[in-house]
Amino acid sequence: MVGRSPQKTAAVADALGADSYVADFADLAQVRDLARRLLDACPRIDVLANNAGGVMNTRETTVDGFEKTFQVNHLAPLLLTTLLLDRLIESGASVLNTSSMANKFARVDFDDLDAVQKQNGSVAYGTSKLANILFAKELHRRYHPSGISTAAFHPGPVASNFSAEVNNPVFGLLYRSPLRHIALIGAEQGSDELVWLASAQPGVDWQSGQYYYKHKVARANKLADDAGIASRLWDRSLELLGEKAVS
Repeated sequence: MVGRSPQKTAAVADALGADSYVADFADLAQVRDLARRLLDACPRIDVLANNAGGVMNTRETTVDGFEKTFQVNHLAPLLLTTLLLDRLIESGASVLNTSSMANKFARVDFDDLDAVQKQNGSVAYGTSKLANILFAKELHRRYHPSGISTAAFHPGPVASNFSAEVNNPVFGLLYRSPLRHIALIGAEQGSDELVWLASAQPGVDWQSGQYYYKHKVARANKLADDAGIASRLWDRSLELLGEKAVS
């Protein structure tokens, strides 16, 4: 169990009888340290759930110099996955990326991946959620033959504390108003897609390299099916991270 808050992460891990690890994905040094700790502690990794996420109201920069939404939602999960790659292959693992229906309204601007020109947090969020799908599809293309299965999914509009600290008019309308009790689903229902993908059998119950919603392959942004964009995003992301590109 990995989380940003030591108290909250420990409480959930204790309830599950699991080990807890703390890392803030807005700091890539912590992500690299997390990978080292996981490799030391876990001789086998059956499922890696890339579930960290957030949306900023205006452009914020991390200690690493990246736009915060893009780093937390895409760059950090990609970095963690690549650092664990050998262990994931050895384990025949499933890598599951939490995306969002916001991917449908996004585009990939390779001249401004880090959102220097984008001051709208909702736009940056949508781009990061499209990146989650492209990441899953490219991971499938490169490593499914080696035994890794991948999927991205939309959990549904979950009534959590997501965006609670952000004064974003788009997300705030649902997440911080009385409408949340009408338009949003509970945490248990919102976790259903992830639990299903993690516990079901890839290749039988679900197919690697796809985007899911309500246990079915769902329609995503048309750019999500562009293999050229997926490959280019993978390589460009690793370049930004300073990691050696893997083929």
